[in-house]
Amino acid sequence: MISYLEKIVRQNEFNPGLPGLITNPFFIARQGLSSAIQEFAASVSGRTLDIGCGTKPYQKYFACSEYVGLEFDTGIDQDKKEADYYYSGDRFPFEDASFDSAVCNQVLEHIFNPEDFLSEVNRVLKLNSKLLLTVPFIWDEHEQPFDYARYSSFGLKHLLEKKGFKVIEQRKTVTDYRSIIQLVDAYFYKISRRYKIIKQLVQLILIFPFTAAGILLSFILPSNNDLYLDNVILCEKTDNSN
Repeated sequence: MISYLEKIVRQNEFNPGLPGLITNPFFIARQGLSSAIQEFAASVSGRTLDIGCGTKPYQKYFACSEYVGLEFDTGIDQDKKEADYYYSGDRFPFEDASFDSAVCNQVLEHIFNPEDFLSEVNRVLKLNSKLLLTVPFIWDEHEQPFDYARYSSFGLKHLLEKKGFKVIEQRKTVTDYRSIIQLVDAYFYKISRRYKIIKQLVQLILIFPFTAAGILLSFILPSNNDLYLDNVILCEKTDNSN
């Protein structure tokens, strides 16, 4: 029974379904991000590089001829990742123009030198290749101490254009009351996560009801496009970055 429940929790971690309402304290954020990635997935094709791939949670959405995972070599928890290649934080281990597309999900905020990083992304992509990039806007510090920045939609557009990409479409996820509820859920998760039993009780007694109420109220309360959880950007390499 315990192994079955653990399986349900894993299945609803990044792509949460209805059970995720009960098991996932980040249900609102993860569902919003997953839905946006699915909408843009058709633009990602050919030989694809997943930069900062982790466990490759979104791979199933992409119909690629080859899906290559790249991770930063920290030497920590690498057995929990599904990377095909590792790099030391400077040059990607690939030749110029090696890929037809790239995805980079929730990584840029952990990059101390974003311009150098995007130059590398540009370098390994072919001309007119697509990049699907997701970056948090409102979120607490995470994966400390490797959390360096938050980006507005305008800042990301400027940075991408500076590094040889044309923005095709930008999307903001969770632009309604749910964004506030998700921050409340994250607060309760953070203060209870050290204690397994307490964490489970908090999830069931506090986080689940808050999440459900937030979803219902989002149908009633107006949206606010300036307050949101994540940026999702589809862009195209138009020239080589300097």
